Amino acid sequence: MTGKRIGLVYDLRSDYLAMGYRESDVAEFDSEGTIAALQEAIESLGYAVERIGHGRSLALALAAGRRWDLVFTIAEGLKGRSREAQVPALLELYEIPYTFSDPLVCAVTLDKAVAKKLVAAEGLPTPGFAVVRSAEEVASVDLSYPVFAKPLAEGTGKGIDPHSKIDTPQQLAIVCGRLLGQYQQPVLVETYLGGREFTVGIVGTGPKARVLGTMEIAVAGAGEPAIYSYLNKEECERRIRYSALREPGMKQAVEALALGCYRALECRDGGRVDLRCDEGGRPYFLEVNPLAGLHPSHSDLPMIATQEGMAYESLIGAILDSAFERAGQEIRSHETRADII
Repeated sequence: MTGKRIGLVYDLRSDYLAMGYRESDVAEFDSEGTIAALQEAIESLGYAVERIGHGRSLALALAAGRRWDLVFTIAEGLKGRSREAQVPALLELYEIPYTFSDPLVCAVTLDKAVAKKLVAAEGLPTPGFAVVRSAEEVASVDLSYPVFAKPLAEGTGKGIDPHSKIDTPQQLAIVCGRLLGQYQQPVLVETYLGGREFTVGIVGTGPKARVLGTMEIAVAGAGEPAIYSYLNKEECERRIRYSALREPGMKQAVEALALGCYRALECRDGGRVDLRCDEGGRPYFLEVNPLAGLHPSHSDLPMIATQEGMAYESLIGAILDSAFERAGQEIRSHETRADII
């Protein structure tokens, strides 16, 4: 045993359903199977695990004086475009180390337009886009059709369906009206890319970040739209065909772009970058998930690890090692400053 205590923070779907939330409200949240697998993996590495629960439970625990050597957090939060930043901000307030990205990164990556602006500022390719905040703004969208529309700050394919690929301004007005009403947030409209789609798994931080592998995503049904939608993700075992990217030239281009975006956005410990190619085969950045799902067999990041021969426990261990190393570096830096003063 390491003697270290790990607090586990998460959003459990069943907890929120019991509070009266709808299934669509909690689509990004985790199942008991995910939390149990994660706890078992952490304990197998020699750590003692305490389940804390969601962000409000964490706040109560901290106020009551409970502390841990590190918190492993996969909590998504419930409301607002900065919801993924809530738990990290709370932990920083109490000076407790934690896994994954800091509050700023969690906020800017959930807002897909902000993430794209930062990536583009680094000279990395991302599709042209517009943000629609009201029905009146649809007419000002100046992009070549077809386009693709989705909620600005959602994950797990929420708000994405066969209507998301749009061929006319009239269709765009209808889709944006529906998304604005349903999700009460702006709509991201992007130039549609008709090529292959990939997701890249990454672990580590800064210069030590490394690509685990890349998985190509293709819709299995011949009559299905080639869209990684909410329904396709939820029923991925029968709707999606996953395959490892092994072609040397494409693999190098895709993984170099993914790692460049991950580092440009300053993601930490682990995550997943989604890319899609144009018809000519050039990859473009779509979005990054700094809090990637961690179900051992249903979530993309563990699936990539398995594809590359990495055990689930090893993946969780790599994430924890990166977080503990960062915490140690921060402590040493603090001691150095104290000595100088």
